[in-house]
Amino acid sequence: MIRLVSTSSLPSLTSGCDWECSDRVQIKEFFAKAVKECREPAFSADLKTLVEQKGSDYVRDAVEGMLLGAYEPERYPARAKKEWTMELTGIPSEAEAIVRETEALAEGIIWARNMTNRPGNLLHPADFLEEVKTLFAGLSPETPAEIQALDVKEMQELGMNAILGVGLSSANPPYLCIIRYRGNPGDSRITGLVGKGVTVDSGGYCLKSSASMKGIKGDMAGGAAVAGAVFALAKNRIPVNVVGLIPMAENRLSDGSMLPGDVITSFGGKTIEILDTDAEGRLILADSVAYAVRKEHVDRVVDIATLTGAVCSSLGFGAAGALCDQEEFFREFEQAYGMSGERYLRFPIYAEYERMIESEIADIKNFGGQFAGTITAGLFVRAFAENIPWLHLDIAGTAWVDPPVFEYQSKGATGAGVTSMYFLCAGRS
Repeated sequence: MIRLVSTSSLPSLTSGCDWECSDRVQIKEFFAKAVKECREPAFSADLKTLVEQKGSDYVRDAVEGMLLGAYEPERYPARAKKEWTMELTGIPSEAEAIVRETEALAEGIIWARNMTNRPGNLLHPADFLEEVKTLFAGLSPETPAEIQALDVKEMQELGMNAILGVGLSSANPPYLCIIRYRGNPGDSRITGLVGKGVTVDSGGYCLKSSASMKGIKGDMAGGAAVAGAVFALAKNRIPVNVVGLIPMAENRLSDGSMLPGDVITSFGGKTIEILDTDAEGRLILADSVAYAVRKEHVDRVVDIATLTGAVCSSLGFGAAGALCDQEEFFREFEQAYGMSGERYLRFPIYAEYERMIESEIADIKNFGGQFAGTITAGLFVRAFAENIPWLHLDIAGTAWVDPPVFEYQSKGATGAGVTSMYFLCAGRS
């Protein structure tokens, strides 16, 4: 799709451009908008001035903008997509690797968009699992990545009743997908990335309103982002160790569904009082985070989910919410999302918020009440991280946009979180 050439006869996107006052988002938007307005799917871009004024690192923003600007959502029935020819000139030798790295990263973003856009009847948990396997099967055979899936029987044996409590409400069984990438076997450090993978979310007995139903197919955007980020790390052979965990389930309404007032025992033994069956994402994350700590022995964990409507009320659709319980960890994340151009706002952690999820009859309850919903949802997940450094990303407002907020987005899924998690993990190399 992208060719590096010394000269090009194709129409140019960059004639007369001045980049001195442009930031990463503006550069990405410029190239995405230019690509969208191309009448023919062939163009050139001279990045010499961009490199001279901003530095070689900004080549990644130009390339990402071009590739995301060319994105076309899947259609049913399938339609032929444009075959793009993008020729880049003015690329110094030290930036050639950045171009190839960004191509792999954009591939992970686009895959995450496609999964999140896919209708729920075409992406049951088993389908989602197969799509992840297919994605990683495209890597070179020597790549140190492997995929394991825990099925219902295995999760029952482990006592993963939070995932099962949600997933067994459906005739389509749940899975826990585990992606292990060992890019640096000499390093004992492992980052855990845990992404919510609810492929259909009706709300269960706490049924969603009709106005909310149109978005229930995209409740696995966090899981898709985890797979996309780990794929890009593996394809670029970044020397780090990462485990991605994606609990895949459907939250439906059936005669076996959880009821408000139920008490379940999660993986590891912590009991949970169910007050809201539509607060299911934090339940499946709870079992998965605990598994990451106890079984995969991660030394820090990130969980990412389309978790709360409260974060949309707070931040709209241009920024996501974050909670973190270690300053150094969050400073690393700030550097990472500064590289990606994504936007996050850190919410506070106070003892009074933790008291809001205390239960009178169990260890914890899954709903903290009407207020501070983004914070209490995140702190519920934190209770299962067992005191290792923890970072929570609530992308309910940024994973899906209608209309797009930025030019490099299209209506629907955005692939939110892929780039920020990628740069966070890559920063350990």
